[in-house]
Amino acid sequence: MNTIKISFLALTLGLMSFATLSTISWKSETIDVGEISQNKPKAIVFEFKNTGKTDVVITNVQGSCGCTATNYTKTPIKAGKSGIVTATYNAANLGAFTKTVSVTTNAEATPKVLTLKGVVKSVINAG
Repeated sequence: MNTIKISFLALTLGLMSFATLSTISWKSETIDVGEISQNKPKAIVFEFKNTGKTDVVITNVQGSCGCTATNYTKTPIKAGKSGIVTATYNAANLGAFTKTVSVTTNAEATPKVLTLKGVVKSVINAG
């Protein structure tokens, strides 16, 4: 019985130490873009640094709605290097907005949720 407990403890500690080899430090997890124009896509760039010891790989990036397109660093990010996640928001509706982007990596067990917010203003054409 004690052998099973010791084996389980060793396995758990081993998995925990592996999980901490890759870590990400985000420059900002929430970006307020202020005022943006209606129907003009606005790119918001979230920067991060791999502060761990092994490569970080982004496996999925998902916007909270169809109005937010995403792009991200596709190659493994080496220890000490930086990467980006870009969320391009195409605002159709006027007023305040808050949108999220979920980023899945090999460095964290749950996706990191990044937030972008601002206010969409109407564009009035003179003429």
